[in-house]
Amino acid sequence: MVEKEKVNGVDYRTERDSIGTKAVPEDVYYGVQSLRAAENFHITGLFMHPEIINSLAYIKKAAAITNCEAGLLDKKMTNAIVEACDEILAGKLHKDFIVDPIQGGAGTSINMNANEVIANRAIEILGGEKGDYSVVNPNDHVNCSQSTNDVIPTAGKMTSLRLLHRTKKELVRLHEALEKKAAEFDHVLKMGRTQMQDAVPIRLGQEFKAYSVAIMRDIHRMDKAMDEMRTVNMGGTAVGTGLNADPRYLRRIVPNLSEISGMDLVQAFDLIDATQNLDSFVAVSGAVKACAVTLSKIANDLRLMSSGPRAGFGEINLPARQNGSSIMPGKVNPVIPEVVNQVAFNIIGNDMTITMAAEAGQLELNAFEPIVFYCLFQSIDTLGYAVHTFVDNCVMGITANENRCRYLVENSVGIITAICPYVGYQKAADIAKKAIRTGDSVRKLILEEGIMTEEELDKVLDPVSMTEPGIIGKGAVKNTKELI
Repeated sequence: MVEKEKVNGVDYRTERDSIGTKAVPEDVYYGVQSLRAAENFHITGLFMHPEIINSLAYIKKAAAITNCEAGLLDKKMTNAIVEACDEILAGKLHKDFIVDPIQGGAGTSINMNANEVIANRAIEILGGEKGDYSVVNPNDHVNCSQSTNDVIPTAGKMTSLRLLHRTKKELVRLHEALEKKAAEFDHVLKMGRTQMQDAVPIRLGQEFKAYSVAIMRDIHRMDKAMDEMRTVNMGGTAVGTGLNADPRYLRRIVPNLSEISGMDLVQAFDLIDATQNLDSFVAVSGAVKACAVTLSKIANDLRLMSSGPRAGFGEINLPARQNGSSIMPGKVNPVIPEVVNQVAFNIIGNDMTITMAAEAGQLELNAFEPIVFYCLFQSIDTLGYAVHTFVDNCVMGITANENRCRYLVENSVGIITAICPYVGYQKAADIAKKAIRTGDSVRKLILEEGIMTEEELDKVLDPVSMTEPGIIGKGAVKNTKELI
């Protein structure tokens, strides 16, 4: 019989745990342990990520089915637990997951929040009253053969897998958009720069092609990161020894979880190692951080090349998305690259937090998985969101200022590099210095000094030829396919 009381017109039920008794609102599905955790850990003001709630539902469903196969739960109770889990996976009951994502206790609060919600819904399905844990018990039944220490790392990996898959799709879109721009801009000649100084000519399409190659490298890292997340420690229970897990359960839990979730999961060959160490999450965070660094560098380049529009480089135009100033009429800022930069800064900070949390574990368990998951899920999510807006609101709408690009090339001293094989480094340097000092073009000074003929200069200072391998006029390769 569930004890009940009314306080200020609100109905409560009384629940007990090892700490004592506590009044829980009668209509909610969470229980006493969830409520204590919500009161103890009001840290972020947020709730658990919806995907980790779903991951927990998959795990509890798989565990119930596996325990039934092992003879540890009867069919009737199993079906009720499975039905409750399916409701969670359908988007129901999420409001009853009230625990803050950052919490003490190595994730026990997250685990018990799931256990209590599933137990109370299963009790209802079986015709009982919420809080009557003699019907379905959160610990003895929903958590049967499990521990927080194998459930939570597994839920974290399953969640990371789903989020990485979404973000990878956005990166593939970005790669495709950059490839299209590379083809579109392949004929646009511009000045290359190193250390913010004029270097040698390059085609705008070549720059965008390089961006696409870098993004593809990040996509490959995402694939490796997802592989890191497929190995789980379900069955290890408290410290990886499998205490209180029936051998039949131990053999079947991961295959059942894989089938139910649609994920290709494997059980760690050393469950103690998999329970102790969080290095796989560090590796995933590193891949996400590397991608964020790549994106931030590309965003920096786009802001530089679009700077102006009159007093900067002005080589490309970014789509105008919104007014850029409350005081300067007509000003438009590169807001999309700017938000990409800021997301990258946050991801880099999250990576440091994840690194320190993984290092701080002791002996058989790392207690700091909640902060690891909070930071990692945020990093993966925000990376995907940033890439989405980057593609749709920036990259796809970029246009080139071809005349401006060519003007900067033809009036740059950087093209002097092509003269070196004919006049030597020192003479070429002298001409470059004189051009900078006088404001005269390199071409004019070479002709005035009679160093080369106009015909020779036309060949050597052909800017397009300078964007391909070779020494111009001495067997330059006009098409890189000739090298193959």
